[in-house]
Amino acid sequence: MQVDKLSASPALATSVPSTTEVGGSLLHTRFAALRDALAREVIGQPALVDRILIALLADGHLLVEGAPGLAKTTAIKALGARIEADFHRVQFTPDLLPADLTGTDVLRPATGEFEFERGPLFHNLVLADEINRAPAKVQSALLEAMAERQVTIGRRSWPLPKLFLVMATQNPIEQEGTFPLPEAQLDRFLLHVPVRYPEANSERAIMQLARARARDELGPHVAPDQLLSQSDIFAAREQVLDLHLAGGLEEYIVQLVLATRDPRPWAPGLREKIAWGASPRASIALERCARAAAWLAGRDYVLPEDIQSLVPDVLRHRVLLGYEAEAEGLRVDDVVRQLLERVPLP
Repeated sequence: MQVDKLSASPALATSVPSTTEVGGSLLHTRFAALRDALAREVIGQPALVDRILIALLADGHLLVEGAPGLAKTTAIKALGARIEADFHRVQFTPDLLPADLTGTDVLRPATGEFEFERGPLFHNLVLADEINRAPAKVQSALLEAMAERQVTIGRRSWPLPKLFLVMATQNPIEQEGTFPLPEAQLDRFLLHVPVRYPEANSERAIMQLARARARDELGPHVAPDQLLSQSDIFAAREQVLDLHLAGGLEEYIVQLVLATRDPRPWAPGLREKIAWGASPRASIALERCARAAAWLAGRDYVLPEDIQSLVPDVLRHRVLLGYEAEAEGLRVDDVVRQLLERVPLP
């Protein structure tokens, strides 16, 4: 198969100088400033802000589920406005075609030749809005992009940008006209994050922010010299991988994932309630996310709390329950919580 190379980020005209040479502390400071800026834009959703940054540092994709109006789109747009990256939103609908994502060959009358016209997947940050409204062919095209970091048109494959993050959203309220996501595609998402309604104080702050935006008191653009560069993001990813993870905690991650496949050593009553456990991708995701969370906290080592806080988001979409669990009204979160309570730390 022939592989053709394209420019990764055509929308980026200028590059921001890297700060990595100054040292890891300044790099962490830049990420802390990014988190504070996102928190001011995405009010009342601190977990969503943290998970987006963790996905960015762990080089993974994000599935966000929540009712309309809870700042899911705002979050990824705010990230795109503050890093050296281009952003594109795709509204998934039942009539969406794979070419609407990947692009297609277009005939140029002047030359009589076909030229590949890139689709939305060739952006750094892609928002797949209401992802479960598109049919299987579209999902397969997106799966290749998420898994292989490329798209295939005919006999040619086109590489995607090195910085590539998909944030997909689902609406848990309205299920008419939706298609269940294939398990293989769900497994490619690093995290599955639920978004809930904000508290009263946060809701008042959201009203004030909306009023300020309506008055143009808050500028929509960020100065180029304030953007977090892609080189800084890649350097931070290297630092995340260099964090110390004790052998005992590594074994703890493995045992937590193994417990989803056969919980009998820790919770015998759950054996008949789990139809399918998590794949090895869950272990990889949990380790990478725990490292990223520790790095964001300013530590060069991982704590058990880093792992435990991320277990539900890593396993929520990777564990399938059986009929017995559904009959009892159990959710995946209930099963994961029981495993967290019973699998001991080494």
